[in-house]
Amino acid sequence: MEISSAADIFSILGHPDRLSVFRLLMRFAPRGQRPTEIAQALGLKQNTLSHHLRDLVACGMIGVTRQGRSLYYCADLNMAEALIGYLALDVGRARPDLLAPLTSGRPIPYRGADGQNTVNVLFVCSGNSARSIMAEALLRDLGAGRFNACSAGTRPASAPNPAALQVLQQNGHDLRHLRSKHIREFQTAAAPKMDFVFTVCDMSAADDCAPWQGYPMTSHWGVPDPVLAQSAQDAALPAFARTYTALRRKIAAFVALPVTMPDRAALQSRIDAIALIQQES
Repeated sequence: MEISSAADIFSILGHPDRLSVFRLLMRFAPRGQRPTEIAQALGLKQNTLSHHLRDLVACGMIGVTRQGRSLYYCADLNMAEALIGYLALDVGRARPDLLAPLTSGRPIPYRGADGQNTVNVLFVCSGNSARSIMAEALLRDLGAGRFNACSAGTRPASAPNPAALQVLQQNGHDLRHLRSKHIREFQTAAAPKMDFVFTVCDMSAADDCAPWQGYPMTSHWGVPDPVLAQSAQDAALPAFARTYTALRRKIAAFVALPVTMPDRAALQSRIDAIALIQQES
C-alpha cells in the first residue's frame, strides 16, 4: 500500500463514527448490512450515515452491492488486510517484538485453550434463550467430545425458551446444564479462554463487546429469530424447528473442519464460509 493511500484511509477512519461503522461491518464480514440496520445499531441518523458510507466506499474500505431493492454494505477484507499489513510491515518495520503479541496469542495448531484436546467454543446471542442454547447443545453432541461448547447472551433471559428446549429434546439432546447466562461469565480472568466465538444473532454481533482473552477466531453465523419468524398462523414449534435445522447445518459443517489445521487464515476462510450456508425453507 502506498503512503498516500494509507494516509487517505487513516483520515477517513479518524472520524469516530466512520471508524464505528467499519468496526461494525468487520464483525459481520463477509456478510453485508443494510443502512437501516447499521444506523439502528450505532444510533446514527440516516443522512449522517449516508455521508460516512460514501466516504468509506470511496477510500475502498467497504463495498456495496444491491440485492433486490436493498443496498448491502460490507467490509472489504482485502483492503483491511492491506492496511494492517502496511502498519505491521512497513510502519512497524516488521519488528518481532511488536508482532509477537499478535501472532503468539493463540497456539497453532489448536489443542484447546485449556491445554487439553478439547476446543473451547462460545456461541453468543442477545437473550441466550434459543439460538445460542441450541447451538451449544448441537456442538456438544455432534462434536462427540472434541469440543467444550458454551453459550451466553449480551442481554440474557431468565431461562431458556421452552419451545427451544422442546425441539432439542425431540431431537435427542440432553437438556441438563442448559441455562441462560450473561456473557460476563466468560470475560473474567478465571474463565476458560475461548478458541472460537460465534455470534448467532445480529443484535449480539452489533454489540461492541470487550476484546476476548487470547484472540479467539470469530465469525457471525446469524440465523433468524424463531420468535419473530413465526407468524400469527404458525405455532411456535415449527419456527424453532427451522432454526434448529439451520444451526445444525452450520455446526455439522464446522465439526467436519480440521480445526487443528496450522493455517489460521485458511481456517478463518472456512468458518466464514459456514456463515453463508443458507437456511432451508
